[in-house]
Amino acid sequence: MSSNLSRRSVIKGIIAGTAALGFPSSLSAFALEEEPLKNEPVKLKGNINHSVARWCFNHLDLDTLCIEAKKIGITGIDLVGPKDWSILKKHGIDSPMCNGAEINLIDGFNEIQFHEKLIKNYTEIIPLVAEAGYKNLICFSGNRRGKTDEEGLHNCKIGLEKLIPLAEKHNVTLVMELLNSKIDHKDYQCCNTSWGVALAKSLQSENFKLLYDIYHMQIDEGDIIRTLRDNHPYIAHYHTAGVPGRNEIDETQELNYPAIMKAIVETGYKGYVAQEFIPKNTDKISSLRNAIAICDI
Repeated sequence: MSSNLSRRSVIKGIIAGTAALGFPSSLSAFALEEEPLKNEPVKLKGNINHSVARWCFNHLDLDTLCIEAKKIGITGIDLVGPKDWSILKKHGIDSPMCNGAEINLIDGFNEIQFHEKLIKNYTEIIPLVAEAGYKNLICFSGNRRGKTDEEGLHNCKIGLEKLIPLAEKHNVTLVMELLNSKIDHKDYQCCNTSWGVALAKSLQSENFKLLYDIYHMQIDEGDIIRTLRDNHPYIAHYHTAGVPGRNEIDETQELNYPAIMKAIVETGYKGYVAQEFIPKNTDKISSLRNAIAICDI
């Protein structure tokens, strides 16, 4: 989508396209009655708490991202660590998914050799998350490196069981992200919902849940709406992005995000949905604004 196109122009194109294909225009939940001016705060419906992943907008300093996010109606910024929480607080922005305790995406809890380092890191960060007034702290399975699903789950359970009592004490939830192993994170173990849910059930704690990344799960398993409906008690957080490409969630990609957002709301979910797409358009903030409009059902 060209950055000099207004959202209204895009919406008209989408509606025209759906009509040409014989679909009712009501299926195009991308449409808004009015297009807000760029410098005016966006009035949102209040059914979705909106966030944005910090790393996707690294071209902006965090202060600027906070300012621009608030104009759009975004109240959280994901994947910000302790050293930057003061900036979020200055702007009245939440940290819905904290980071800073993980080693990286590939060296995770499914590998016993990393447990000592991970337990040390999470033992230090969990109390800081609670002290700051936040709730969620991200974690990762790590890569398989030849391990079966059973071996990886067993190893994750061993490591996470040592942290669950501390997480429960501080009312912090450890949230393992589901990532695709087909395109972006080859060999990653927690690459399907059933494996993540099995781990959650084995831990038997409300302080361990999953980050359901819609983009990643569309690539590795699809069946998004049924899956999140069936497994929503084990999901603490959601991420978005366009498939294919991980870019804007507009008409250039295959997912019906308004329908997905409606399904999430219908599960009773009260947490955040974070935009985690990589903008292709020159006006990246306009892309973010459009994404919020699409997801604000």
